Amino acid sequence: MPEAATPNLVVFGDNLEVLKRVSESTVQLIYIDPPFNTGRKQTRGAISTKRSETGNRIGFKGERYATVRETVLSYDDEFADYWAFLEPRLEEAWRLLTDTGTLYLHLDYREAHYAKVLLDALFGRDCFLNELIWAYDYGGKAKNRWPAKHDTILVYVKNPKTYFFNSDAVDREPYMAPGLVTPEKVARGKLPTDVWWHTIVSPTGKEKTGYPTQKPIGILRRIIQASSNPGDLVVDFFGGSGTTGAVADLLGRRFILMDQNPESIAVMRERFAANQVAVDFIDLADLTEDRLSAATAN
Repeated sequence: MPEAATPNLVVFGDNLEVLKRVSESTVQLIYIDPPFNTGRKQTRGAISTKRSETGNRIGFKGERYATVRETVLSYDDEFADYWAFLEPRLEEAWRLLTDTGTLYLHLDYREAHYAKVLLDALFGRDCFLNELIWAYDYGGKAKNRWPAKHDTILVYVKNPKTYFFNSDAVDREPYMAPGLVTPEKVARGKLPTDVWWHTIVSPTGKEKTGYPTQKPIGILRRIIQASSNPGDLVVDFFGGSGTTGAVADLLGRRFILMDQNPESIAVMRERFAANQVAVDFIDLADLTEDRLSAATAN
């Protein structure tokens, strides 16, 4: 397929610097799987966010957001440092989403409850769509508590009246009690609920790239099927192993991925080459406005 037909892009560098240069309302779907340990020392500060007619945060929830933010961050210093890293990127996510667009924020149980409260204030509680639970059964079993075997994916939409969601496009799954439904329903399968039972990436499977935080194709496939159409733009701020881009390409979507980890870029290069995915790899210093515009153009 010619490059002009697949303007996919992987940028090596700080994702926040890339995001600030992307035009607003150009992205249909954003998936974020941020690292908890950002690898840098954050400085906690008493930053207050208040809406004003001339401010640069139009669309957020004004003084209520400032109040919620300061209250939540007062509980946990470690999360406050994490949020100092994540907050400006989520602000950019809100800005970049189209009126039909959706954000999927993938977290573990240690951060999800804080993030939910802050996102309710940042996006608006009426923009909260789902709390998805990805449940799996792999790895060590704790003896002194219930073993933690799930991740949380928080789903927020830009506009609760116009967001896109296509349940008919999502791959169906087997009924857990097929004897309780008709043979026709068994053959068709059922729509997934907000609890997704799906194995992790097998350490010995064909899907494995060797990247430590790699997410399964099946999880991203379900997200992209439901919240975008073929030809739409999908963006992942933390590209990692490139699963978001691989699935987006497979489903006929365009994608932009970013990462500042050289190991991630190397893994994505190898993965996309092996699967013949048309994509440009560009260092942030070499990223031109024309190339970025080409990647975001409809």
